[in-house]
Amino acid sequence: MRHFLIASLLGGLLALPAHAADYKIMAPAAPGGGWDQTARTMQTALQDEKISSNVQVTNVPGAGGTIGLAQFVNQAKGDPSQLIVGGYVMVGAILTNASPVSLDQVTPIARLTGEYEAVVVPAASDIKDMAGLVEKLKADPGAVSWAGGSAGGTDHITAGLIAKAVGVDPTKINYIAFSGGGEALAAILGGQVTVGISGYGEFESQIKAGELRIIGISSDEKIEGIDAPTFKEGGVDVSIQNWRMVAAAPDITDEQKAAITADIDKMVTSKTWQDALAAKGWANTYLAGDEFKAQLAKDIESTSAILKEIGLVK
Repeated sequence: MRHFLIASLLGGLLALPAHAADYKIMAPAAPGGGWDQTARTMQTALQDEKISSNVQVTNVPGAGGTIGLAQFVNQAKGDPSQLIVGGYVMVGAILTNASPVSLDQVTPIARLTGEYEAVVVPAASDIKDMAGLVEKLKADPGAVSWAGGSAGGTDHITAGLIAKAVGVDPTKINYIAFSGGGEALAAILGGQVTVGISGYGEFESQIKAGELRIIGISSDEKIEGIDAPTFKEGGVDVSIQNWRMVAAAPDITDEQKAAITADIDKMVTSKTWQDALAAKGWANTYLAGDEFKAQLAKDIESTSAILKEIGLVK
């Protein structure tokens, strides 16, 4: 009888949903980029708001997040304490790298943020605006080198869409992929590339310091607080928004998923998180549950179509 009671108690404990205890968040990219910033902002908000007692962030860079994703899928199964940050870039990288793992193998929790793409040049560049960039692109596409994130990600897609919009073959784009925002930034500031392309937040401090010049942003309309014309105002008919998400491990229970979702919901409505969004220029695009799952499926389908159109996927 005693053994039966112990077994029953243990069974009851195991059946309990995950509670707001410890989390390990994987940023599947090098330090300094958008995913790393997202993971560390989550870490701060979850801890400062007492939603979680301890949050650790690890970086696993490479191949647009697919190396980290593969590690997460294989090692985190059934563990409700493990989370991974991802987003639009990973959707493209899975397709362009013919990745053996996909987002179908994790448990989507929520879309967290949206961010527009910024095109920047070093302060000393002779390119003053989008028209100047287009002129160089049309003269010799290969002579214009672009520094951005992983191949097939939002940065790469945006560069291809810009080329296509101005009548340049997108497959001729000289795109140099970096696994982290810090590496790309060093190449841009060092004049090793012609232009840089990434989320505005990754360039903001250098723009404000006068080290980089922003020549365009990928929003439909001007953004309050950002002194830059939209691509459309610069004569390039392109608008696109990057987004970032958080997912949980494969094979967790419905109760564990509900508990994680509740923690993330508390996080995104907290003052710490909202203040961080404002400071970093991230849009609040929070979407959770079945709505997010359905939106993710649509985004995968549309991204596949775009990548085929600009020649990155056969």
